[in-house]
Amino acid sequence: MEQSLQNTAVIFIDIINDFNFERGEKLVEHTIEILPYLKKLKRYAKDNDVPVIYVNDHYGMWQADYHMLTDHCKNEMNREIIEAMKPDDDDYFLIKPKHSAFFQTPLQSLLFQLGKKNLILAGIAGDICILFTAKDAYMYEYSLQVPENCTASNEKQGNEYALYLMRSVMNAKTEPL
Repeated sequence: MEQSLQNTAVIFIDIINDFNFERGEKLVEHTIEILPYLKKLKRYAKDNDVPVIYVNDHYGMWQADYHMLTDHCKNEMNREIIEAMKPDDDDYFLIKPKHSAFFQTPLQSLLFQLGKKNLILAGIAGDICILFTAKDAYMYEYSLQVPENCTASNEKQGNEYALYLMRSVMNAKTEPL
């Protein structure tokens, strides 16, 4: 994370998640493994005045109210994750209709207004939503960091391949925190 922090933002993708889908239990397990690093990244951002932006699936609730979304998603399986990673009142919170955090969201406008060109992506799932977001960020000419210990997927092999693609095709730095 040695890039200039002045033009950097941290983006947490789909971290508020109900995990109620096929292989969701595996994703919970893998997300709990990276939870200490997600918390470390958030603390790093807060300590260095780096904006924290959550971009999350909407679960049919289009109001973009993170309180309502966390209440909807919270269950016994994910309680530890949601309690540790729920947005703070000074964080940005956007909802997304599809895989990429950029697709039909105001993310690019927000980043422009904040003057941010370096993005640190973290969250789930690495081989879907993180990968699609990284692809779009690369196309919009953002520089990328995707710490390998801050992203998880249902299958570890899929996560590793997504990190490989982000590193080799999108010039993302993927060193762990």
